[in-house]
Amino acid sequence: MPTISMFYGILVTLMFEGNERHHLPHFHVRYQDFKAAIAIEDGRVLAGNFPPKQLKLVQAWVELHRDDLFADWELAANGEEPFRIAPLQ
Repeated sequence: MPTISMFYGILVTLMFEGNERHHLPHFHVRYQDFKAAIAIEDGRVLAGNFPPKQLKLVQAWVELHRDDLFADWELAANGEEPFRIAPLQ
């Protein structure tokens, strides 16, 4: 899973497998022992569990970089390496 960003101890990765084309565009986040899949469209948690404070940071980051995230999703869907996205500062 390529790392596309990291901020405040949160690791953001994007993975695409051939069978995910029908899934909602999403990315994965990790923070300490927490993991979650996050929808690009609206920042909601699709699977997993994430601390509320860190989830708000991730959701703010999604608002700032939604277009970049969709572009990375398309790159990954085409078998290309996604670009890194600026962290939340």
